[in-house]
Amino acid sequence: MIAVVHHPAYVAPGQARSGYQWNKSGAIRDLLHEAGDAIEWFEPEPMPRAWIEATHDPEYVAEVIESRVPREKERRIGFAVNEVAARRAQLVPGGTYLAAMLALDRGFAANSAGGSHHALADTGAGYCVFNDLAIAAIRLIEEMTVARLTIVDCDVHQGDGTAALTPGRPGIATYSIHAAKNFPARKARSTLDVPLADGVGDDEYLDTLEATLAPMLDAERPELILYQAGIDPFGGDRLGRLDLTDAGLARRERLIARLAIGRGIPLASTIGGGYGDDVIAIAGRHVAAILTLGQAFADGWQRTVFTGV
Repeated sequence: MIAVVHHPAYVAPGQARSGYQWNKSGAIRDLLHEAGDAIEWFEPEPMPRAWIEATHDPEYVAEVIESRVPREKERRIGFAVNEVAARRAQLVPGGTYLAAMLALDRGFAANSAGGSHHALADTGAGYCVFNDLAIAAIRLIEEMTVARLTIVDCDVHQGDGTAALTPGRPGIATYSIHAAKNFPARKARSTLDVPLADGVGDDEYLDTLEATLAPMLDAERPELILYQAGIDPFGGDRLGRLDLTDAGLARRERLIARLAIGRGIPLASTIGGGYGDDVIAIAGRHVAAILTLGQAFADGWQRTVFTGV
């Protein structure tokens, strides 16, 4: 069974004049339910405030939790941080942390939300309030659950917030493969950035991904991968500049799984990206990523762990 972390509060009502697809989380949940007994569901606790403050500025954390985020920060985020959004913002990092803990036990687990890689120390940005990837990574290292981990970000947009929040943190490495000319205009510096030209398709993308990520994993030797499985490299994505097909995205998930399984590295995935009018199609790509990764680990993880091949 595939371990999936989900909380009812992930599904939040939409907001007027917001470009964020608020109903995407509900569609992801419903499509995963269609997988039936293939999914084992887990519900997270909110991330304790102290761990959010270990990553984000305490005043910004207070602004979010108390639903008093200044208007200029809400504009950067892309929606109003009301009480519903504030609760969701605390639950999602808890979900990524729980997915990581489950992955360490099982090989693979997925958070049905998360991937909020644009959130910075003192503000959110790009539909991201708190950076669940950075928060979970810092907690896992500080609690000494793992000594080394790598955040692998395959969203079409650079993981600038994650890169900005983790440098100098022992044990945390960051990888981002993204469209060079896409948001954000000002990039941060990941441990390894792989900028791509507009219009890159399946074969070039996958060749570049393997050629850059495999040696990084060999050099970093992480005990865990936190994977931002952004689906916006898809050619039809409204905010993407790359040209992957659905088949190419599936090949990407199998490649990521193969690189992790072959090195005995557990992997916890989050969602990421996905913009357009067809919410069911977008949610379907997120679900396909989870199911593809889950099946790959089901096929290969036990053999690798117990036989070493």
